Amino acid sequence: MDGRGTHVDLRRIGLAAGGSVLASAAWYTAWGDRLAELDEAYADGGAAAAWVLPVELARSGAVATAVALLFESTGARNPASAARLGLGLWGAFPIVLLTGSVVHEKVPWQQAAIHAGDWLVKLLLISVTVGRGPKRR
Repeated sequence: MDGRGTHVDLRRIGLAAGGSVLASAAWYTAWGDRLAELDEAYADGGAAAAWVLPVELARSGAVATAVALLFESTGARNPASAARLGLGLWGAFPIVLLTGSVVHEKVPWQQAAIHAGDWLVKLLLISVTVGRGPKRR
């Protein structure tokens, strides 16, 4: 997307979104048994409904687009600065929201920690992927 000097590589956004969904699937496969112990909503263990994948791709695409735009607007220029952006976003959003769920909704901290780990992996993967786009002028 070009407009007023901003360039966002749509291929990188798609790659980041797809990679995010795959990483999240691997994360929750690894932590699924523990989540089932913590919350009966995860105890089913069956296959996800057909509509879940497109929804997750859309969610991840929205995050990847936002991160790409932030990356461009911050003037970040390399994978290390992209990773710092992802880490900062993780601390500012998922951690704040998940801490609130523990404090105010009595979600077990272990459950929130599993979700926080997923978001850390996703945001770092997305940030580094979109941050490795074409060379900036």
